[in-house]
Amino acid sequence: MNGNMRFSLAARCACLLLAIVIVVSAAYYPALRGTLVWDDGGHITRGELRSADGLRRIWIEPGATQQYYPVLHSAFWLEQKLWDDHPLGYHLANIVLHSLAAFLVFILLRTLRVPGATLAAFVFALHPVHVESVAWISEQKNTLSAVLCLLAALAYLRFDESRNRRVYAGALALFVLALLAKTVTAMLPAALVIVAWWRRGRIDLRHDVMPLTPFVGAGVMAGIWSAWIEHSVIGAQGVEFQLTLAQRGLIAGRAIVFYFGKLLWPVVLTFNYARWNVDSSVWWQYLYPLALVGAFIVLWKVRSRSRTPLAALAAFCALLFPALGFLNVYPFRYSFVADHFQYLASVPIIALVSAGLIRSFAGRRPALIWIAASLLLGSLGTLTWIQSRDYANAETLYRSILRRNPESWFAQNNLGRLLIDEGRYEEARSHLEEALRLNPQVWEHHSNLGLLRLKSGALDEAPNFFREAIRLNPFDSEIHNNLGHVLFRQGKLTEAAEEFTAAIRLKPSLAEAHNNLGLVFLLQGAAVSALHEFQEALRLEPDLRQVHANLCQAFFVLGRIDEGSLACDAALRWQPDSAEVHYAAGVAQYRRGRVDEAMAHWRESLRINPDFARAHNDLAIALITKGQIAEALVQLREAVRLDPGNTDALFNLANTLLNTGHPAEAVPHYERALASKPDDFAVLTNLGAALLAVNRREDAILQFQAALRLKPESPQARENLARAQRGR
Repeated sequence: MNGNMRFSLAARCACLLLAIVIVVSAAYYPALRGTLVWDDGGHITRGELRSADGLRRIWIEPGATQQYYPVLHSAFWLEQKLWDDHPLGYHLANIVLHSLAAFLVFILLRTLRVPGATLAAFVFALHPVHVESVAWISEQKNTLSAVLCLLAALAYLRFDESRNRRVYAGALALFVLALLAKTVTAMLPAALVIVAWWRRGRIDLRHDVMPLTPFVGAGVMAGIWSAWIEHSVIGAQGVEFQLTLAQRGLIAGRAIVFYFGKLLWPVVLTFNYARWNVDSSVWWQYLYPLALVGAFIVLWKVRSRSRTPLAALAAFCALLFPALGFLNVYPFRYSFVADHFQYLASVPIIALVSAGLIRSFAGRRPALIWIAASLLLGSLGTLTWIQSRDYANAETLYRSILRRNPESWFAQNNLGRLLIDEGRYEEARSHLEEALRLNPQVWEHHSNLGLLRLKSGALDEAPNFFREAIRLNPFDSEIHNNLGHVLFRQGKLTEAAEEFTAAIRLKPSLAEAHNNLGLVFLLQGAAVSALHEFQEALRLEPDLRQVHANLCQAFFVLGRIDEGSLACDAALRWQPDSAEVHYAAGVAQYRRGRVDEAMAHWRESLRINPDFARAHNDLAIALITKGQIAEALVQLREAVRLDPGNTDALFNLANTLLNTGHPAEAVPHYERALASKPDDFAVLTNLGAALLAVNRREDAILQFQAALRLKPESPQARENLARAQRGR
């Protein structure tokens, strides 16, 4: 009989869990098809962390991941192995974890004998304030830590009844794992003390408090560590966080009232709420904390009738504490409140309301309870379905924010940055300029406006924006890297190298900066240093595509042809549709004497990018060796048209014209090449020959004399000059 009862209970629980998964999947269906938004790409395991050594770094290297949550990032590491970077897998994982959390809410409330446990579980599962935690991949930290935290709470309640040491050890281990998934769970011990008071009407120091001492110690240590990470690694510092204790108290009171209101009336929810202007001299801002204090006083006075409302409110406030403003967290620079902050804290209020609804229908027809519950859950599920549509993609999310919070500089800036990546520069400009107007002290606005100028080709305007961004935030490696890129494009190689070096100093793992510094070295003739930087970039980020082609070039400059060829082969595997890579592969084949293979690569390069001047030039040289002079001339003329300052193309075109009996046409091309290289012996000599061929003897003599001054020991120079002078 007992076995059948246990089986029946297990079957009912399995059916309940399945039902929760089904309704959650239906409510979040729009988000299932969603792409990555905001910082999701920073949470999904990066390329350099995807190995076994990367997993080790996740645990022992603060800063290797965005936040030091090794349990969370180990889960992301495993998920990346299962479904790579496909968003669907991560969304499904969040839905499963959220469903498990809702099911554990049911088990927890049943354990505590709270009426309406089933209703509370479904309300938790479908409440729209949780959309941010479930539809946003980054907030797997919420769903995962909640599952671990609720399991720890259940284990501790079991210990509270049995005093079994093994159960206690299991509860503590689960709590530590929850902390390592997200430290907001540090307030579980406080919630457990409140539960003990609610159940027994008193708190016994030895029975209720002392066993929780290790939990409190672990929570305090995790909180201190997390606060340091937020401040020193993530950047929760600066003018946005310079708040007085009075201001923080006002924020806390208002935030609690805000969250409570959104739980009871979940409308006008958004990813980014307006950041309050907190002023301790404004009288009405004290109404929020005063209302909260008044609520506690009233509930304390009626505790003899029922301790439940007071316990629920106290637990709600305790679980919210890490997000109330007393501790600095990075999102406070955007807003003091966010829906995902109350994911776990919502449980006691949902339990209170659900229990109240069930009791209010006690003694009535069961059909009424089903109708009321269906209406409630249907409304919540519909709101969740509508809200989850905002997470279809990043642009949809940012535009939804601006519909509800037009003053959101966060959304204006991020939407502008997204539009830059899509090449929609004019639209990006309007959003970024509006972000700058709303908050001119945010360095990202200046940086993104600089990036907009860089991408759109307005190089002269870009440096000032980047320099202002550096003034506001001198410790961001990306700004230095972008400023270096602008300076590189402007031909200011020394200044560019300084910025790339600064970027590497601030973030040694920034592979792109190493690659860029290598390019500077390559152009400065320091091929050995360039090779070192390219190899370091490749070590840091094996998927960095452009570095393979650059590595190939460095090997060629150093005369290491075989290694260069291997690098080109690797580059082609990564970028089979890259004109640059095919060009480099053509150089590799040509230097190995494989002219036909080289020509094939250069033709493919020109198919991909018909405006690639160097490919036209080098293909022409190969054509000349094959005796295809007419086509070579076509390629050389195109190279000169595309890049009029390309000295090599000018010289090669002039030589070909001279050798094919067109000296008059060759002369102006030699003269343009000479303007760029006034001390080039070959240009002077060949220009002299062309001038002599068109009977401009005196001009030819001047060119031969200049060549002889450069190389007085050259027999050819002396012979050319003598030949020209004999015809006088």
